[in-house]
Amino acid sequence: MISYARLWDTMREKGISQYALIKTYHISPAQITRLKRNESVSTHTIEVFCEILDCRVEDIMEYIKNGT
Repeated sequence: MISYARLWDTMREKGISQYALIKTYHISPAQITRLKRNESVSTHTIEVFCEILDCRVEDIMEYIKNGT
């Protein structure tokens, strides 16, 4: 499973809110919902978040082995 829990931590550290993502960076609320639910998103979406947050992929997501 891919977890996006690190995304929310990184956003907090960088001082970027979900509201700012939507209003300033024009991120779709549906994309934010998908991330909150740990659903699939495109690599393009991950790239956009890396650009916005000036971070690495591992600051946004992590793989968690099933059963752990």
